[in-house]
Amino acid sequence: MNAPTESLPDGAASPSQDVLARLAAVIDTRRLGDPDKSYVARLFHKGTDAILKKVGEEATELVMAGKDGDPAKIIGEAADLWFHTLVALAHFGLSPAQVLAELQRREGLSGLEEFAARKAQRREAEGS
Repeated sequence: MNAPTESLPDGAASPSQDVLARLAAVIDTRRLGDPDKSYVARLFHKGTDAILKKVGEEATELVMAGKDGDPAKIIGEAADLWFHTLVALAHFGLSPAQVLAELQRREGLSGLEEFAARKAQRREAEGS
């Protein structure tokens, strides 16, 4: 069953965008906190490798939940993956809005056409 869609004024954030923006703001405020008191601060304190390892672990857990086919587990693991992805984005100075803008740019494009365009861009960049 598909969720109903709502029309938003141009430039208005959807409720899901608001949640991502709020969560990104919380991550940003906690990143420099005490690693003994904040999980987010602990991840940032450990550095890039620890953050990326956690993203990989959560991605694997999502795959395993998908193999089990339990919707509640899938949702929980997807939420964990999104959270840790937001931590990684913050680590690299990026925002969920940038990812959403990229998804919006790709909207309506054939996945095969998008892949071919990215492949051509890589070849062009390597040739310069």
